[in-house]
Amino acid sequence: MSLTIQRDKNEFLYQQVISMIRHMESASTLRPGDRLPSLRQLSEKLSISIPTVKQAYGELERQGLIEARPKSGYFLKPSRYDAKQPKRVSLSQQPENVSRQSLIEKVFDAIQQDGVMPLGVANPSAVHSSDKALARIMRQVISKAGSRAIAYGPMDGYEPLKRQLAIRYLELGLQVDPHEVLVTNGAQEALSIALQCVAQAGDIIAVESPTYFGVLELIESLGMMALEIPLCPEEGVWVSDLASAIEEHEVKACIFSASISNPLGSFMSNETQKEIVELLESKNIPMIEDDVYGDLYFTERRGGSAQLFSKKGLVLSCSSFSKTAAPGYRIGWLLTNRFADKARRLKRAYSCSTSLLNQWTLSEFISSGEYERNMRSLRQGLRRNKDRMTALVHRYFPPGTRVSEPQGGGVLWLELPKGNDSEEIFYRALEHNISICPGSLFSPSDKFSRCIRISFGIPWSGKVENSLQQLGALCHK
Repeated sequence: MSLTIQRDKNEFLYQQVISMIRHMESASTLRPGDRLPSLRQLSEKLSISIPTVKQAYGELERQGLIEARPKSGYFLKPSRYDAKQPKRVSLSQQPENVSRQSLIEKVFDAIQQDGVMPLGVANPSAVHSSDKALARIMRQVISKAGSRAIAYGPMDGYEPLKRQLAIRYLELGLQVDPHEVLVTNGAQEALSIALQCVAQAGDIIAVESPTYFGVLELIESLGMMALEIPLCPEEGVWVSDLASAIEEHEVKACIFSASISNPLGSFMSNETQKEIVELLESKNIPMIEDDVYGDLYFTERRGGSAQLFSKKGLVLSCSSFSKTAAPGYRIGWLLTNRFADKARRLKRAYSCSTSLLNQWTLSEFISSGEYERNMRSLRQGLRRNKDRMTALVHRYFPPGTRVSEPQGGGVLWLELPKGNDSEEIFYRALEHNISICPGSLFSPSDKFSRCIRISFGIPWSGKVENSLQQLGALCHK
């Protein structure tokens, strides 16, 4: 349909704009998550006034077809579906020994195969890559620093980067001493150090259910046990279940997502964080918060940190730049709180230091303002991909498939109808050059054997849509 307005029609001009947008939506010219032309662009294209376009967009917004996003523009909303979010699982009665390393290895091997559509990898930064900006800044750092850029860095991290991180926490209302920031080789090392600061082999660790499989592999490798606490798809950990669990079992520590969870994408409010921290600290139980996805929020504002509500210093915070800016740089960090001395000893024993060149580059990236500019574009791209992928799942997957409604991050969590087995789907999908994450990875007790995790944190293309259609067909079978 051509972008033209007929002034001799009886229909008002703004109504013709509405009809035009609706036709483009029905013809899939505009798809869920797509950004509409700005008011000025469309007024110039159609030779009509900006108020006329604004009136049309306002009416479409009232009808629920589009939505306005602050400082971003107008976007086509996904269609309304009858499908529900994944069901809440029951509270585990006993802690579990973890045995997931073998399947995790197979999933990672699948991701690395040539020609495979990587729906199994959570790499959201690929949607809006910062590689060109980082390469330019790194060249400037090397030119300025010379041989120092490739030397060993301080054991606990590059001081300017630690100050930049402290400033970012200040924006969340949290005053952090840079001395409490320990820079690590990715968030996984931060989680490992934090866990060994507060627990040892044989201890019971409370985890979300479902939880990130890297947490389970870490617990397995350290000889600990996992106790699953159900997640609410919207709010995060069920506080009542956590209270029951710590009364029934001798929980040594907890590992929970601070803001955006993986794989459900639930958003933990400040109120829930406060309630959890107060409950745990009343029992002197440390909490390790995984805030890797905190900057990838789709809500109006970023979630906070559980550190805000700690009065005993029993909260350790872990995060990294792996999901937001530079996966290959392997730069993470840990807010050590009262465990600073032990955390530094563990860091020194494990890896001595972290790449100085990468830290220096990221420090300049943040201070220049480019990190935050990149994040705004990345969040916009991820949200658009989420809407597109959700629409395609509803189109191609079996009736009764439940789909998460993530409030951030880069993945969808699907609960398939009875009769599906996630590991079998994993192997069959791989035969069609598609990698996914089977749900059994995200629980030590096989609670999610018919769930799968798929990533929308990849550059969008026709190949992605074709892969989703193939994957849906496999689930139908």
